[in-house]
Amino acid sequence: MQDHDTLPESAERVAGLLRALGHDKQVVMLPSAGRTSAEAAASLGCDVAEIAKSIVFRRLADDMAVMVIASGADRIDEAKVAALAGPIGKADARFVKERIGYAIGGVCPIGHVQPTLILIDEKLFGFASVWAAAGHPHAVFNLTPAQLQAMTGAASAAVSAVAVA
Repeated sequence: MQDHDTLPESAERVAGLLRALGHDKQVVMLPSAGRTSAEAAASLGCDVAEIAKSIVFRRLADDMAVMVIASGADRIDEAKVAALAGPIGKADARFVKERIGYAIGGVCPIGHVQPTLILIDEKLFGFASVWAAAGHPHAVFNLTPAQLQAMTGAASAAVSAVAVA
């Protein structure tokens, strides 16, 4: 684990948000990038399913960011998301950075720069704890799915398809 004094700026912002929320775990810097769930899991020595990946879509009606937080082992069923959020499209890197505030590969579920509709896949609640990106491709933090839901205000929904890992 890397000391907060040497965290990249975006990860330090997340660390500050976590402290303000009273979260008792620190941001961890991975030795190699965790841009994918598999990379993060390999670095952490955990199962890919224990990675809480944040996938961002663009709601077509109003250009709002729609974030889905799901297990790294699961694929998101876009039709299920659209049934809850309205028609959605792909979000490119610029859209994610402008609306969420983080670069792809380190998209954190908290601290967004614009209002975001957030859904947590209900399957994530089957894990005692999960790891989420902390604003940088090398930064993650650990928390329970219930803490994640409390921090984000997200609704729980069945939005995953079949496991891919």
